[in-house]
Amino acid sequence: MNLFSEIVRQFRKNIQTYTIILAMIGIWILFSIMTGGTYLSAQNFSNLFRQMTVTSFLAIGMVLVIVTGNIDLSVGKAAGFVSVVVAYLQWYVWYDIMPDQPFLSALLSVLFGLLVGTLFGVLQGYIIAYLQIPAFIVTLGGLFIMRGGILIVTAGKTIAANQPYLSDIAQGYLPPIAGWIIGILVVLLLFFNMFRTRKRKQEYGFELASIYMDLLSTGFLSALVLAYVFIVNQYRGIQAPVLLLAVAAITMSYVSNNTKFGRYAYAIGGNREAARLSGINIRKNIFSIFVLMGFLCGVAGVVLASYVGYGTIAAGEGYELDAIAAAILGGTSPLGGVGTVFGALIGALIMSSLTSGLQMMNVQPAWQYLLKGIVLVLAVYVDVYFKRKQ
Repeated sequence: MNLFSEIVRQFRKNIQTYTIILAMIGIWILFSIMTGGTYLSAQNFSNLFRQMTVTSFLAIGMVLVIVTGNIDLSVGKAAGFVSVVVAYLQWYVWYDIMPDQPFLSALLSVLFGLLVGTLFGVLQGYIIAYLQIPAFIVTLGGLFIMRGGILIVTAGKTIAANQPYLSDIAQGYLPPIAGWIIGILVVLLLFFNMFRTRKRKQEYGFELASIYMDLLSTGFLSALVLAYVFIVNQYRGIQAPVLLLAVAAITMSYVSNNTKFGRYAYAIGGNREAARLSGINIRKNIFSIFVLMGFLCGVAGVVLASYVGYGTIAAGEGYELDAIAAAILGGTSPLGGVGTVFGALIGALIMSSLTSGLQMMNVQPAWQYLLKGIVLVLAVYVDVYFKRKQ
């Protein structure tokens, strides 16, 4: 089989993934033309990736939730609640206790924020997994509870969260030289992982793809990484929240693909009864997934507080819908059993790209929501279509 035939075969095998990547590239080209090239300027490109981070933290957790056949409608307001808690602690607690210790204040606020998000995940996960109440109902109730909690903590006021160190979490940049070092390390890691994967497949007797195909795909990903570093270095460098997101995404991808915890989640979503008969502890697995989702809500809330610079009564509004849409756009099946972290990131980037481009063109919010809704329905249709073909 020649290289061209192998490329065609791989494209057909992963046609849904490649389709969303091509759709994203098409969106970028369209908006770039319509804005006279401003859309893909270094500054806007940098801001585009930073804007997607909060949604992305929620989306990569939402993948496993949806894969198991569940849903979490509370993630947006949970992240919003964490953001106002972090802002409240920074402004009203630590500032009074230790005004001359900004780093320690920021660290304690972040840790409390992560703890709040995790505990909320524990509560919801226990009710869903062990009390057998549908996730839709539980998380809908969680959304209302978190919305009330935001109003209680803020007392209807805006709370500043722009103190030193805390603001650097979402507004900081790495020096250009650090960006190049990270980019080169990532490229080396990609090629190391490719050769290691081929070696392990050979040891276990699995069919190996053409070495040229693996080199081509890995080289393509490496080129994307280096191109990203080059573009953002034209502005101010790699954004701190994007680096955090990359670490979280790599970790979540490893967990979902290379651990029993992750593979059990896909087994549950694919066929719950078969998973139960195979000895998988379904309740424990679903409980753990919602705890993980709560932790990621905590991370998203901390980044949101740092990014906005304030804790507001509208914190987290609509993020749950964007996170669900991003996961589904990225190929996560609403029927369960299928989904990837990488796909969710692409989906979040598409949502952010649409929002940024439409705002630059001064499109009214009503039409923005309309377009997003159409895109989401089309994504679900594509998923159902490919399911039927298979």
